[in-house]
Amino acid sequence: MSTPPVVVVMGVAGTGKTTIGPLVAAQLGVTYAEGDDFHPPANIAKMSAGTPLDDADRAPWLDAIGRWAHGRADRGGVVSCSALKRSYRDRLRAEAPGLVFLHLTGDRALIEDRMGHRQGHFMPAKLLDSQFATLQPLGADESGVEVDVRGTPEEIAARAVAAPSALGLRARPRTRALTERTVPRDDFPPPVDPPLPHTSPSPLPPRK
Repeated sequence: MSTPPVVVVMGVAGTGKTTIGPLVAAQLGVTYAEGDDFHPPANIAKMSAGTPLDDADRAPWLDAIGRWAHGRADRGGVVSCSALKRSYRDRLRAEAPGLVFLHLTGDRALIEDRMGHRQGHFMPAKLLDSQFATLQPLGADESGVEVDVRGTPEEIAARAVAAPSALGLRARPRTRALTERTVPRDDFPPPVDPPLPHTSPSPLPPRK
């Protein structure tokens, strides 16, 4: 079986990157990493105060994510990262060529509503304006797809895995993603995993 690529789940705040990323990773059978965990403390303090990050702030964060992605090149992985500008994605690709981007996108009113229901996240909803102003959608020469965020998390993840099949993504048997942190699901209600089918052991053949 071919190795899946490293997938960057991108988009503005409130699109559900932290929720959808682990579900996509589970479908692919690879490790998920939460992009917010790569921010230095100064970045978190700045965003918590309602101040948008500038490119100088983002540089060490992007480099850290790029190094993680580079280390997963032979195993595949999924990481969340807003990756709003083309230059940010180019910086990630400089560290880890071959990245595939899943751009979570949708109606702004829906995204604002979901941001309003988030709890315990350091980014306030008022920074959404700056995120939309910064956003540069994927170019025709970039490996990736846009995925609409309407529906349940499981429906969105299924579309995400199915959409880029031409780029080499193939879903593996469903499993739980190996995550590098415990990820809250503030944007969506928690999913219920389907029960595993019960199978009885096959009888042993009679002794001869």
